[in-house]
Amino acid sequence: MLKAIQDLVKNLMDGSEEQVVDRERALRIATAALLSEVARADYKEQVEESELIFELLKARFGLRAEDAELLQSEGYQEAEDAVSLQAFTRLLHGELTGDEKFGLVEMLWRVALADQHLDRYEDHLVRKIADLLYVSHKDQIRLRNRVREE
Repeated sequence: MLKAIQDLVKNLMDGSEEQVVDRERALRIATAALLSEVARADYKEQVEESELIFELLKARFGLRAEDAELLQSEGYQEAEDAVSLQAFTRLLHGELTGDEKFGLVEMLWRVALADQHLDRYEDHLVRKIADLLYVSHKDQIRLRNRVREE
């Protein structure tokens, strides 16, 4: 799948219906993979984080429960197989609007804070991903604080 994501980045301008479907699938998997990475960053996979990822994917993409579960599983596997985050962040940076990037970073903070504790590894990873998406430090902090206040 990582190869498919990389190929999609190269060939995205085709505009065919198949490319649009592949693009959407790649964006969804990249999102799920990054959420999985944040959940695993503190070396403690917790039920709260897994359940939250499921709910976030379901809501973000308007998925049925079965589809959200499959996407979560695919994202987890892609994160396991990935050598770096750059294939995911490059695709997302090139395809998402500024508001969509803010939404993604907010989702990442929600996962990092799901257990009411922000581990330093989670904090570092969310900031790293946000930097790779070119989300400013000011906006990263604003999004983190918004999640904390809820």
